[in-house]
Amino acid sequence: MEMASISSTPRSVEEIFKDYSGRRAGIVRALSLDVDQFYAICDPEKENLCLYGHPNETWEVSLPAEEVPPELPEPALGINFARDGMNRKDWLSLVAVHSDCWLLSVAFYLGARLNRNERKRLFSLINDLPTVFEVVTERKAVKEKPSGDSGSKSRGSTKRSSDGQVKSIPKMADENFEEDEDEHSETLCGSCGGNYNADEFWIGCDICERWYHGKCVKITPVKAESIKQYKCPSCMKRGRQ
Repeated sequence: MEMASISSTPRSVEEIFKDYSGRRAGIVRALSLDVDQFYAICDPEKENLCLYGHPNETWEVSLPAEEVPPELPEPALGINFARDGMNRKDWLSLVAVHSDCWLLSVAFYLGARLNRNERKRLFSLINDLPTVFEVVTERKAVKEKPSGDSGSKSRGSTKRSSDGQVKSIPKMADENFEEDEDEHSETLCGSCGGNYNADEFWIGCDICERWYHGKCVKITPVKAESIKQYKCPSCMKRGRQ
């Protein structure tokens, strides 16, 4: 297995980002375009296997490096063992999450000699790309919209429950730090698992008390006004059974 050699001299932000982008592209390919081939290679009967992405945008499933410590951080070990014990989609999502962690660890390992501003710039470049997990699960990264609100107001959104009450979920905001503007409530959509977004309409199930994007359950704000008791798709299915 070929691993990229590490220069003894500090590497620039651009070089490290190019390395990251190539490895990421290889892993994305393994989990999307080449997914059938990747799935077949990850035989649970084999030894511990790892998914590697290479700077030239190729991927490889192989045994971990033998040297200790390895030349680069190692990806998740034994991804093949969970293959037949999980739903295929869930397994691919799990591999994607671990791959994102590995890509970040390699990038910042190579950037160990960067200064604070350079590390911040490197992360900013990386963070502008969708994660492997977002690509594999077809989730869209939430982008903050510029707000014209004054700093004294906390931005929030209303969610309508089927009992006719409007519940407000405030969004934490600190006018002194722009970095905090991308923090969201811990509320997750019961359908897609997406994070809370103040710009979207949500509706709560009166049975299981989970919250959903209106678009995920095909409920508009106008339609919600006429619903006395809302049951989410999962609760309706359980009721029929």
